[in-house]
Amino acid sequence: MNINTDKAPEPLGAYPHAKQVGNLLFLSGIGPRERGTKKIPGVELDENGNIISYDIETQCRSVFANVKNVLEASGSSWDKIVDVTVFLTNMKDDFPVYNKLWAEYFSNNPPCRTTLEINCLPTPIAIELKVIATI
Repeated sequence: MNINTDKAPEPLGAYPHAKQVGNLLFLSGIGPRERGTKKIPGVELDENGNIISYDIETQCRSVFANVKNVLEASGSSWDKIVDVTVFLTNMKDDFPVYNKLWAEYFSNNPPCRTTLEINCLPTPIAIELKVIATI
């Protein structure tokens, strides 16, 4: 079953926010964008859409909020996350802040996690999460 919610940023292509298979929930990649706007919390762009500066803490908090919204719209919750793949565009600079926030948000029963550095994401963001949860 495909799941979409009006509480998370619109997908950039033909895919749902999440897909339920049995008691598992698979979220599509979720970033920090705000729904209904081109605004990306914590990102300052120049007139050509290039990143001037960004705040990884603001982006992390926004990504986590978007993931939480998709989970709740899907009948799941933050504490039911079992596995997360995290994509960062700047591991060296951003990992320490992201890792600190991870510990804050997952202080109890943290899920499995894989963190990868990639050279870019489809929009000018610095982080995206791919999540598997139970329902």
